[in-house]
Amino acid sequence: MRTRNLFTALSFSVLAACAQLSHHEALQNTNIRKASQNARTRSDHDALTQYFENTAREMQTKAKEQKKLLEHYEDKGYLYGRRAQDLKSHTYALVRKYEANAEESIKKAAMHRRMATEQAQREFAARKGQIVDAATLNPNSN
Repeated sequence: MRTRNLFTALSFSVLAACAQLSHHEALQNTNIRKASQNARTRSDHDALTQYFENTAREMQTKAKEQKKLLEHYEDKGYLYGRRAQDLKSHTYALVRKYEANAEESIKKAAMHRRMATEQAQREFAARKGQIVDAATLNPNSN
């Protein structure tokens, strides 16, 4: 029993230490996921496209900043002693993470852009159908 409690406490501590998202980011991700699932109109998909494009730009900017930092660690590693390799590894991992997140956001933006276009075409077809229906119902309107 005591060992299980200790293991649970240690597991929780490790998970908390490894968590990469703040509470705000996790909440925002949940809200975006819900918005994506509930998107029905062209404007919904346009807004999501804009959000994912902005996120991709932010991730690309962060990746660029980390690349500069990585370059610094590689050029001036002697300033950091034993920590230099850890700093390089950590920074390289962040570059990969930000680039992967940017790529994922670009794909999501493209998907929502396509969905917005499809929705606009459906709306246009529906309006055109209503105009045709109105004309056939009242041919003397002109």
